[in-house]
Amino acid sequence: MMKISRRSVWQGFAATALLPLARPAGAQGAYPGNRTIKVIVPYPAGGATDVIGRIVADRLHAMWHATVIVENISGAASNIGMDRVAKGPTDGTQIVMVPPQIAINQYLYAKLPFDPEKDFIPIALLANLPNILVVKKDLAVNSVKELIDYAKANPGKLNYASSGNGTTIHLSGELFKRMTGVDMKHIPYRGSAPAVNDLVAGQVDLMFDNAPSIIGQVRGGTVKPLGVTTLEPSPLLADLPTVAQTVPGYETASWFGVGVRAGTPEDIVVKIEQSVRALAQEPVVKERMATVIAEPVVSDRKSFAEFIAAERKKWGTLINELGIRLE
Repeated sequence: MMKISRRSVWQGFAATALLPLARPAGAQGAYPGNRTIKVIVPYPAGGATDVIGRIVADRLHAMWHATVIVENISGAASNIGMDRVAKGPTDGTQIVMVPPQIAINQYLYAKLPFDPEKDFIPIALLANLPNILVVKKDLAVNSVKELIDYAKANPGKLNYASSGNGTTIHLSGELFKRMTGVDMKHIPYRGSAPAVNDLVAGQVDLMFDNAPSIIGQVRGGTVKPLGVTTLEPSPLLADLPTVAQTVPGYETASWFGVGVRAGTPEDIVVKIEQSVRALAQEPVVKERMATVIAEPVVSDRKSFAEFIAAERKKWGTLINELGIRLE
């Protein structure tokens, strides 16, 4: 039998210690490595959020040479999708398309399954989409001023449609009422499409709709556009004035950014932030966003966090004053 000395054993241990550590099976290296990255869109496929989410996924795939896919998790005004991320992994494999509801829903709902202020790291604002104030074709007004004058001369006669209680479309109407002193009745629908159908049919008088869902009717002449709701004119809707030209300070918009679950390591957050800032400046992204009347925004964590805080203050104050609550 071969004899092994104690000295040989210790020499073997020492030699083994000097060897490089073997990578465990499935090790992924620097982010994103060989991870599959999911861009969580908290709305159904086909809408503006989905389109922008797919632009993000496509460009990150090209930048990172990694698998980046979109997963639509819709329902409960984006709460289901955001809850999935809030309770999901902290390894950067889930990137959420952050919607305006992150600054709204905590005031609308008595209880949320997540904390919108503590459970997420907002990384960067990415896109702004204006709303358009439109009226039915035969309403005898042709400007925002004429609409306000008509509403004041006929208190309670006008009604306005929305895609549902607590949506940015609904809140745009309520903010307009508050800032102008007009009296109009709110008619909530289950989504924008049936509301637009009734507007075209003349069953409702007006609507503050997201530009992507109403632009076809505007261009087709089946509704009458009066203005965009962004503070500055939209280069994508250059022929429309802003509502703010008549109602100083009036500003509402749909916007989308990217975020991850709180607790995600700093190096991963930095990588996502840098990549999103880079893609927001790509001409191809500007061209593709224009198809849904969206403008790319170059942002970072600090400015996005400040933006969301300002949105919470604006909408929280309005919702609380009006006493709007959803189950």
